Amino acid sequence: MKKFMDENFLLQTKAAQTLYHDHAKGMPIIDFHNHLNPQEIYEDRQFSDISTLWLAHDHYKWRALRAFGMSEDHITGTADAFTKFSAYAKMMPYAIGNPLFHWTHLELQRYFGIDEVLSEQNARAIYDKCNALLRFPEYSVRNLLLKMNVEALCTTDDPLSDLQYHKVLKQEGFAVRVLPTFRPERAMALDKEGFSDYIAELATYAPKQAIRDIKDVEAALYSRMRYFHDCGCRISDHSLEREIFAQADPERADAALQKALTGAALSAKERCDYKGYLLSFLGKAYHELGWVMQLHIGALRNNSERMFARLGADTGYDSMDDFNYARQLSGLLSELDLQDQLPKTILYCLNPKDNAMMVTMMANFQGGGQRGKMQFGAAWWFLDQKEGMINQLEALAGNGLLANFVGMVTDSRSFLSFPRHEYFRRLLCDYLGQIVERGEYPYDLDFIGGIVEDICYNNIKSYLLGEELGRE
Repeated sequence: MKKFMDENFLLQTKAAQTLYHDHAKGMPIIDFHNHLNPQEIYEDRQFSDISTLWLAHDHYKWRALRAFGMSEDHITGTADAFTKFSAYAKMMPYAIGNPLFHWTHLELQRYFGIDEVLSEQNARAIYDKCNALLRFPEYSVRNLLLKMNVEALCTTDDPLSDLQYHKVLKQEGFAVRVLPTFRPERAMALDKEGFSDYIAELATYAPKQAIRDIKDVEAALYSRMRYFHDCGCRISDHSLEREIFAQADPERADAALQKALTGAALSAKERCDYKGYLLSFLGKAYHELGWVMQLHIGALRNNSERMFARLGADTGYDSMDDFNYARQLSGLLSELDLQDQLPKTILYCLNPKDNAMMVTMMANFQGGGQRGKMQFGAAWWFLDQKEGMINQLEALAGNGLLANFVGMVTDSRSFLSFPRHEYFRRLLCDYLGQIVERGEYPYDLDFIGGIVEDICYNNIKSYLLGEELGRE
C-alpha cells in the first residue's frame, strides 16, 4: 500500500516519477486565468487567520459544506473564523474522491509543512499552527506567490477598471508580473439588470462621450482595449452561455441595443444578434492587438433563485449546462477566420460531453504558420479534478497535438490555490508515463521531458508573452 500523498503521489510508474521530478516540478508558473485581487497583491496583504485566507471566497468548499449538511451560517454567514474552519475540517475526511481532499492537503503541506490529515479532531491544532505562521512576513500575499515559483499571473478585469494596482506593481518592479485580462462581460450582458447604467459609464470612454448606437459601444470598448494594452494586457476572457453567435449584422445588433437601453425585454434571437456582433468585433480587435481570446462556454449560473437573492452571484450555485453549440461556435470562428482576423484562441468547455467537439472544432482553424494557435483549454471548474483533467488530456492528444498545450490555470480567488498546478503536472506526467510504459511511445524520457516542460511553462510563455523559450 502506498503512503498517502508522498513524493510520488499520483505517479504510478518510474517513467512518470522521472518526468515529474526531473522536468515538471521545478518549472515556474504562469497562471494566465485567475480572479485574484491586484489591490491585495499591491498592498501585500497579511491575512490574520487561515479561515479568511482559505474559505472566504471558495465556492468549491462552500458547495461541499452544504452537501455535508452544514448551516449557511457556518459557510458564508456570521459564525466566527474558527467555527467555519472547524466545520470544514469535520467535513474533510468524508470528501474521498473529491479534488478538495487533495487540494486541501497539498496546500497544508506546501505552504504550512503540515502532513496530517485534516479532521475535526485536529482542527484546533492545525488552525493555531497556520495562524501562527501567517503572522510571519514570509506569509504575506507577495511571498505566498514567490513561494510557489509564480512568474506571472493574469487577473480578470472589467473594461472600466483603472488598473492602478497593475501599474504601480509594474513600476515597483515586483518579481511576479501581474497582468490584467480584458473581460467585457457586462458590456455584452444586455439582458442583465444594470446594463443601461453600465453603458452610461462606458460612454465616458467613447470618443463622443456618449453611446447612442452600436458603433459608439465599439469605439468605447476599443478605447479601453488600447488602455489595457498599454498596461500590459495581452489576453481577454468571455463567459458564454446559450446565446453565443448569430451572423454579424450591425443593424440587428443596434436594434437590440436600443431596445435594451429602454429596459424592454429581448428575445433570445435579439440577445444573440447583439452578443454575436459584439463578439465578432472584439475578436477582430484582439487579432489586431495580438491578444489571446479565451472563451469559457457552458455554465448554468445562479440556479437557486432563493439563494441568489440572499447571497448574490458566484456563491456556489452554478453548474454545467447541457446545450449544443457547435454550429454557433463554428460560425463565430469562421466569421473571424474569413477575413484572416481570428486571434489566438483558447476554448474551454464545462460539460465533458463537449471535449471531442471542442478539439475537432479548433483543428478547423489552426494554421497560418503559427504553432498551436487554437488551444483546448485546461479542464475547467467542475472538470478540474483527476478524471476531468485526464479526459481533457486524452481528448487533446487523440484529435490534436498535446505537445502544443499551454497548460493549467487556477481560475481561483485564493492565494493558496497554486498547488493545483502541481496536481495537474503530476497527472500530466502520470498520463505520459503510462503511455511510455505500455510501449505506445519510445522510452526517450529526455525528449518527453522537454514536452512536459513545454506544457508546464514554455508554451504559455511563448503563446501569451511572445517569449520563445521552447525547444527547437
